[in-house]
Amino acid sequence: MLRALLMAGATALASCAPTGPAPEATRATVATVREALPAPRHFTGTPAARIPVQPNGQLARDFMALSFQLETGRALPVLSRFEGPITVAVEGTPPATLGPDLDALLARLRSEADIDITRASKGERGSITVTALPRATLQKVVPGAACFVVPRVSGWDDYQAKRFGAETDWTTLKTRNRASVFLPADVSPQEIRDCLHEEIAQALGPLNDLYRLPHSVFNDDNIHVVLTGYDMLMLRATYAPTLRSGMTQEDVGAELPAIFARINPRGARADAVTTPESSLDWQEALKGALSPVGSDRARLAAARQATALAQKADWQDGRLAFSHLAKGRAALAMSPDEAITAFLEAGTQFRALYGDGIHAAHVAVQMGAFALTTGQAEQALRILDRAIPAADDAQNAVLLATLLLLRAEAMEMQGARSEAARTRREGLAWGRYAWGDAVLARRMAEVAALTPGA
Repeated sequence: MLRALLMAGATALASCAPTGPAPEATRATVATVREALPAPRHFTGTPAARIPVQPNGQLARDFMALSFQLETGRALPVLSRFEGPITVAVEGTPPATLGPDLDALLARLRSEADIDITRASKGERGSITVTALPRATLQKVVPGAACFVVPRVSGWDDYQAKRFGAETDWTTLKTRNRASVFLPADVSPQEIRDCLHEEIAQALGPLNDLYRLPHSVFNDDNIHVVLTGYDMLMLRATYAPTLRSGMTQEDVGAELPAIFARINPRGARADAVTTPESSLDWQEALKGALSPVGSDRARLAAARQATALAQKADWQDGRLAFSHLAKGRAALAMSPDEAITAFLEAGTQFRALYGDGIHAAHVAVQMGAFALTTGQAEQALRILDRAIPAADDAQNAVLLATLLLLRAEAMEMQGARSEAARTRREGLAWGRYAWGDAVLARRMAEVAALTPGA
């Protein structure tokens, strides 16, 4: 009976994952729902999620790996950063939410990373230019990229003129004077905000992503969607007064102990065992598991390989748990039994490592949906209520909205209609920011379809 219910709900459950492109709702459906929608919610201030204190020795190693290598593996010969005050200009007619989210990000960079960064005056060319364009326009230039950052250019026209030249090569850079962030204008407010955080952070500082960093946006796992306290430490170190553009790895390495002792005094403790880097074969397997293109069979095969490689490497961090999470997502459409086993393993490992934080919440959305699909409303509520605070603390509206909508369905199953209605409205308010009104009705329908008999 359990297997039959899981098979019936697998397709709908896959839609509830808080990653991947959202389906489009019809205009009529959206218009009908919008009439009764609550005001959209949005996050303010610093994320409440607690980031564990890292030993300064590990922070120094992370800084070097992030700052002297690109994601492609190419080495960067010297440290580069902006020197002096930094201004950010916005090109064209941005979506309404971009301005407030950008202002909130710049306020955090000033207060948490101690960076002298402000909005450019009207008509002033900024040190960093933010350009919002149709997704299709961006992907014609950089296929598959949600958003990207380019050095030495100011806006789209300048990039188009220079994009095949050496000027846009980060490895030739000694000092950052100009950079441009390109992001899609026709996506949800959260996707725009997430692009602002990651790409402006890379325009300012680290250019690499490392899967071994559990508490950072400088990680392709998409667990964190806004800059964390860890990320602010990396940026604050980048702009330490004792560093400057053009310094070699040896010069920077000599300064880092004193820098981190000053900005992270609680990290002055015995260093843990050095975390090994991710192997190239594991990274390739994980990339295949998470790929939005290709067949379900190919994704599942890649996820199984990634999990096997992580187990063989005996990593003691979150990469094995994330491999299980990727396998669970890949297995949903083909092997629900394998999916639930993988999710259970991922959840157990994440909680052992990081408690009931954002990592475990990414698993909980899947397990809560499974419980709902099998009619276990009480079990679903236990799972969801444990995860909702973590999604809120990490400022992930997609995850939070999904968890709340699932909770509303579980409350409805128990007959608590008033509480279900209140929770659903809260989920819709966050959903407007998470997905945008154009797809909100479809997301609601996907969650409702998980209920047995729906």
